[in-house]
Amino acid sequence: MSKITGCRQSDSIIGGVSGICGVLLLVTSFVINSGPPSGANPADLASFAQQNYARVLWGAWMQGVGPVLIVLFAFVLVHLAGASQQLAGWMTFFGATILMTVSLIEITFYIGALYRDPAIMPSVSLALISAVQHLYFIVAAPALFLPLGLLLVRCRILPRVFGYLALALAATFAVLGVVFLLRLTLPDAVTAFAGVQAFWWLTAAIALIVRRRKISGIPETL
Repeated sequence: MSKITGCRQSDSIIGGVSGICGVLLLVTSFVINSGPPSGANPADLASFAQQNYARVLWGAWMQGVGPVLIVLFAFVLVHLAGASQQLAGWMTFFGATILMTVSLIEITFYIGALYRDPAIMPSVSLALISAVQHLYFIVAAPALFLPLGLLLVRCRILPRVFGYLALALAATFAVLGVVFLLRLTLPDAVTAFAGVQAFWWLTAAIALIVRRRKISGIPETL
């Protein structure tokens, strides 16, 4: 086994494991931190924050670390495709930067909602979270999935179906961002749809690990 081949297999495993762990952290964060009930008044919000203080903070931590691991997986795909100096690779890096920025801003307001002084802080933070969620649909998800999808369609790192699905996700997120642009708070069904991308990252990460020998040029063995 050549040194280059071994490195490519190691990169595939690292990337795949990072993607899987990132998705698991994100899913767990949403499970333990489901958010306050809709239409809660300031007193209810303060009570929710007090009773769920640790869960909100752990959920925020997971939602911060999870995307970092997913972005690492995306960077590994760009690296294995040899596209780090190509336009699709650069735009994937750019899209990942936007995604991380939006995610970290949203997490900041999760933590901000726990502050009890001033009294309006929880309400203001929740309103800002709703505002930031628009950015995920308008720019963050499309900016990452579009160039990554184009890259995967053109190369053989993963089955091309992953590239086409990424392009479909980019288009769907962008359309939803425009359709619901005039709604200050996105409907629950729309925000829930954002979870679909987790299945893409998870299955793509698993596929990368399974295909590591083909990617490194070694015939797959049973």
